[in-house]
Amino acid sequence: MTDSVLITIRQLLAERGVAFREKVHPPTYTSAEAAAARGEALEVGAKALLLKTDEMFRLFVMPANRRLESAAIKRELRLKKIRFASAEELYELTGLVPGSVPPFGSPILPFDLYADDFVGVTSGRVAFNAGSLTNSIIMSAADWDTVARPKRFSFARATAPQSTTEEH
Repeated sequence: MTDSVLITIRQLLAERGVAFREKVHPPTYTSAEAAAARGEALEVGAKALLLKTDEMFRLFVMPANRRLESAAIKRELRLKKIRFASAEELYELTGLVPGSVPPFGSPILPFDLYADDFVGVTSGRVAFNAGSLTNSIIMSAADWDTVARPKRFSFARATAPQSTTEEH
């Protein structure tokens, strides 16, 4: 399914007249590796996470330099339970492996789509793996928002800066 996801994304963006840049790179397994391979800052990365929320799966997109705040999602969507999809569930539902999930719901992936308020804010661009670990797309954040049409709210927090001394 990975090739079909990439092809469908290309077609969707072309149909909408959206400019984008595609980058082929060695396989990346972390957001930091993907950012380096793309030559983009970490916060440009639009990290897509498939979560099981109560009894349904939903897709959540956040800047790659932030951490998921599960409590904010539970509060906003009035959920009792939330967890990450397992690699097996992800593959069964999408045909994709962790790290290859693009930040799109329908018509690309069959999930409700939510984006953190900070996606695309810092640079005005988003970059993401597009159905594979070796193909990335970089595009305007405004264009992504128009095409993807996510529901937006704040559910990611800034990561603590790395410190060389331990604080107590």
